[in-house]
Amino acid sequence: MALIKVYNLKKQEVGEIDLPDSVFKVDVSSAVIHQAVVTQLAGRRRGTASTKTKSEVRGGGKKPFRQKGTGNARQGSSRSPLMPGGGENFGPKPRDYFKAFPKKMAQAAMRSALSDKFGSDRLIVIDDFKLGKAKTKEVSTVLGMFGLGKTLLVDSDNKNLELASRNLEKAKFLRTEGVNVYDVVNHEWL
Repeated sequence: MALIKVYNLKKQEVGEIDLPDSVFKVDVSSAVIHQAVVTQLAGRRRGTASTKTKSEVRGGGKKPFRQKGTGNARQGSSRSPLMPGGGENFGPKPRDYFKAFPKKMAQAAMRSALSDKFGSDRLIVIDDFKLGKAKTKEVSTVLGMFGLGKTLLVDSDNKNLELASRNLEKAKFLRTEGVNVYDVVNHEWL
C-alpha cells in the first residue's frame, strides 16, 4: 500500500490517500528514465543550423587564375572550401532530432520517475490548492511553509494557481495532461 499524507495549505494533516502500487511502488529504472529525458530534450531541438556549401556561396564563376604557369596548384573556383570566402565542407544542414520512443517505455519511465519521488519522500499532496486571487506571494508563502525548493506543481484546472506560480523562479506549474518525465526528474519536489 502506497499511503501518503494529505495536507491543507496551512501544512496541517487532513487525512491519507492510498496511491496505486502499480504506479508509485515500481522498481526505479534509471536507464529508461534517462532514455525518456534524452528523447524529450532531443525533440525540443530546433535543428535550424545551416551553412553554405561551395554550390550555394555567391560568386566563383570565373577561374581564379590561369591553369598553367603560375607555380600554384590548379584552381577552378574561388568558392572552393580551401579558399577564403569559400563554402563549408561538411557543415550543418537543417535536420530533425526526433527519436522514436515506444509508448510502453514512456509509461514505464513515468512510473519510475513517480516511484522515485514517492520513495524519496519528495511527493506532497495538498487537498485543495484554492487561492483567493492569483497572487504570487500566496503561492510563495505556501511553498515556504512546506520548505520546498525547486518544485513542480501539478493540478488539473486551477487558473489562479497557474497564474500565481508563473513568476516564481523555482516553481513550475503543469496541468495533469502536461506532466512529463523530464520535469518530474528536473524538479526536486512534486
